[in-house]
Amino acid sequence: MLDILYEDNHLLAVNKPAGIATMGVRGESLVTLAREYIKREHHKPGNVYLGVVSRLDIFTSGVVLFARTSKAAARLTEQFRSRRVQKTYWAILDGRVQPTSGRLEDWLRKDEARQRMMVVDRTAAGALQAELSYRLLRTIATGSLVEIDLHSGRKHQIRVQFAARGWPVCGERKYARARPFDAGLALHARRLIVEHPTTKEPVDLVAPLPRSWPELGPLS
Repeated sequence: MLDILYEDNHLLAVNKPAGIATMGVRGESLVTLAREYIKREHHKPGNVYLGVVSRLDIFTSGVVLFARTSKAAARLTEQFRSRRVQKTYWAILDGRVQPTSGRLEDWLRKDEARQRMMVVDRTAAGALQAELSYRLLRTIATGSLVEIDLHSGRKHQIRVQFAARGWPVCGERKYARARPFDAGLALHARRLIVEHPTTKEPVDLVAPLPRSWPELGPLS
């Protein structure tokens, strides 16, 4: 069952649960479930077009946006490419974050042999700039709940940048040995704001936290 956040003739936004791939796997993925939903609910015969304009790692939950037409897909993809979208994440970090707010800037490069991202010098071949801002929302028993505004969209960016500073995302195993997290990884795409591809009005998408997260009171 899909958790639908927004739907019209051009867009479909869903709240992705942790543990399912957005796309690119054999069998069930979020995009195959979304196509089946549209086909069933809107009585669409044959193949259903659905463009993936945002995606999340398998153990990350939260907002995923699909385009229902090729024109919408092209316009939304350009918004992401030119960084005209607002992407906000929530994460539980293992440790006490100090300072409680700030801006992180690193240069990342993919290590092809180990299939992971790494922090490198800005002069390194293939280095890509990675920037984010964060603020502490609450200190909880399992660590620090932070809100993150992502200014670039590098692979595993949040996980790499915080792990490099000794505050890995709870559940992290690839970039650090962090405190375990029952849902896999304590990273949630909380909010996404885009410009509607036809009306040009802002579309503000907010995903509630999964029930598997610790009780966070009114913030959730």
